[in-house]
Amino acid sequence: MSTPVAIPPRERSGSATLSSARSPNSNSLSRSPVTATTIEYASTAPQASTGHDEAQDEDVPAHLYQKLPRQYLEKGKGGQDVPDYLRMILMSKVYTAPLNLQETPLTHAVNLSKRLGCEIWLKREDLHPVFSFKIRGAYNMMASLSAEDKARGVVTCSAGNHAQGVALSGKALGIPATVVMPLSTPSIKVNNVRRLGGNVVLHGQDFDAAKAECLRLEKEKGLTFIPPYDDPYVVAGQGTIAMEICRQVADPDALDGVFGSIGGGGLCAGIAAYMKRVAPRTAVYGVETVDGDAMDKSLKAGHRVVLPEVGPFADGTAVRLVGEEPFRVCRELLDGVVIVDNDEICAAIKDVFEGEPHSPVSADKQKRARSPNPLARSRSRA
Repeated sequence: MSTPVAIPPRERSGSATLSSARSPNSNSLSRSPVTATTIEYASTAPQASTGHDEAQDEDVPAHLYQKLPRQYLEKGKGGQDVPDYLRMILMSKVYTAPLNLQETPLTHAVNLSKRLGCEIWLKREDLHPVFSFKIRGAYNMMASLSAEDKARGVVTCSAGNHAQGVALSGKALGIPATVVMPLSTPSIKVNNVRRLGGNVVLHGQDFDAAKAECLRLEKEKGLTFIPPYDDPYVVAGQGTIAMEICRQVADPDALDGVFGSIGGGGLCAGIAAYMKRVAPRTAVYGVETVDGDAMDKSLKAGHRVVLPEVGPFADGTAVRLVGEEPFRVCRELLDGVVIVDNDEICAAIKDVFEGEPHSPVSADKQKRARSPNPLARSRSRA
């Protein structure tokens, strides 16, 4: 009897889908890197690039927890205070007024399930107002700000789904939201953010220059920086996806695995943090592209690794340096990372277009999950 197999969270620009992802123990594929200056998150990760092949991190990035209330902290394995993500996710403001985000459906991928001989489920994050899970983390962090911080406003640097999430959250919460973008940003992206209420500042020729301007505005005007992934509130917001999955299936422990794409790591960190507390038997796998595998390399090295270059094809996950907090969580809880190449993503896009209206980076991974590798287990996957 076939069993459920995969639930890929989706983002319009490189989120979750699978067609033929490489297993965690497989060899690396050949790379065709492109300079990172054309890639948004390659240059605008919350941490500045060090120019070296690794980042200088602490085991626990305590500086990211300074504003967390005491009730949101617990003792980690080393005895240090770390975020209590189960509590933070359960107490998340994602579903609160005035935005009142709704749970997204968990849809049975009938055609893919039939082809692969297993049950595949897709988490429809494309049905959010900004067509992406990014709204969860942005809104959760912004709704959790103090009244003083809300009044001063927020700032971020992005031209993608995170920018739209910050803009819409600011509009809903009455928080002035400034979004810094390079001068070369396509007008459609600029107009989308403005349409949602964001104050767009166009600055610099690339995202490095735009990020520098973002940090200048943060310091000069006392704004709160809303990072795309490297903050406990953002991680917890994305983790509500896992909470919904567990409510939407009959038996969360019967799921073989949950697959999510990795850019900066916030999505998979949030999913893993919840699943490993509520359904610890369920494996959680990240999915990265062969020319954007910062998390995979970092986990293997035991520290965050800065990629010299990333490829532009899946630009929504093109990150040179993953976040400190997502790396800490993934290092402890993630079961593995699956690597996909561009051909596999294209094949997944075709599969999704022809049979399931959902997302390609993770869909590729689900197709490969039925082959003889550590992912092909007897139970179900999500």
